[in-house]
Amino acid sequence: MKRILAINPGSTSTKIAIFEGNEQVFVKNIKHSTEEISKYATIADQYPFRRDVIIAELEAQKIDLHSIDVIMGRGGLIKPLKSGVYRINDLMIEHLKAGYNGQHACNLGGLIAKSLANVIGLKDAYIADPVVVDEFNEIARISGHPDFERKSIFHALNQKAIARMYARDNNKKYEDLNLIVCHMGGGVSVGAHEKGRVIDVNQALDGEGPFSPERSGTLPMNQFLEACFSGKYTKQDMQKILVGKGGYVGYFGSNDALAVEKAAIAGDPKAELLEEAFAYQVAKQIGENAVVLKGKIDAIILTGGIAYGKPVIRRIKNYIEWIAPVAVYPGEDEMAAMALNANMIINGEVEVQDYQ
Repeated sequence: MKRILAINPGSTSTKIAIFEGNEQVFVKNIKHSTEEISKYATIADQYPFRRDVIIAELEAQKIDLHSIDVIMGRGGLIKPLKSGVYRINDLMIEHLKAGYNGQHACNLGGLIAKSLANVIGLKDAYIADPVVVDEFNEIARISGHPDFERKSIFHALNQKAIARMYARDNNKKYEDLNLIVCHMGGGVSVGAHEKGRVIDVNQALDGEGPFSPERSGTLPMNQFLEACFSGKYTKQDMQKILVGKGGYVGYFGSNDALAVEKAAIAGDPKAELLEEAFAYQVAKQIGENAVVLKGKIDAIILTGGIAYGKPVIRRIKNYIEWIAPVAVYPGEDEMAAMALNANMIINGEVEVQDYQ
């Protein structure tokens, strides 16, 4: 069995996991205090600190660093690229440090992975299906005004892995299927997967599409414009309205979808309306993607942390079951998704690409 290390940096934590084949044998979510993080001027500056914390944790667990065969890092906001596995090269390192497509903790994944590979003596480290995977048809880029282009930024790693898992579970190839994959977590992304390509998806990073536990989703544009120039809000305030203080946070005061679910079950009319509205907006986005795929849909897949909630799944199904069969794959397991891609490298099932 080849040993795989998967690395998934968050804003205040670094999650690591060791896999032997597809079996996860160790996992740890290493928390970082505000004091530790605030020492660094930029996100990129954090990577030596986080690398050393990982090394210390593995040594404490008596996991031999040199027993690791493949290192996978969570992909960051680099250049738009097609789906697949990428070797971390000097250009990618440069773009991750600079935040080519934006600053986010996921940019640290490739930096830490490559640095650890150098420490261990591995020739390469890899990322797979970063959030900037772009397989749009040109028509999907048209927004309605030439100054604004629609972008493909979404939960590509989980969407692609779950789509492949569904295909394998049904003895089919992902590349032969038309799927709508709905990822529901802190953000919601709904992708139209046509024969292995995500040809359209809402831009989940900034909250386009359905609202989510902490994102407002698509808002009434004129009202939003008026608020921007009202003098009551700074640019940072408006960004927080879009991401951080919208969705469940704005309406319910919490980003805990389970808390909303429990309140709805207990008969709270506001929570019940809110959960139904969430299901309604998600279902509308799914319906939009049904049009993109011209009604030729093999399955609709519901995934992400919110997919554990049976009442909200039932609500969504009430709107969409007429479109296509619905499959539910609860959870958001980036670690397993990275291991899946690592095993495809090991087994020669995927061609590793060079970032250019």
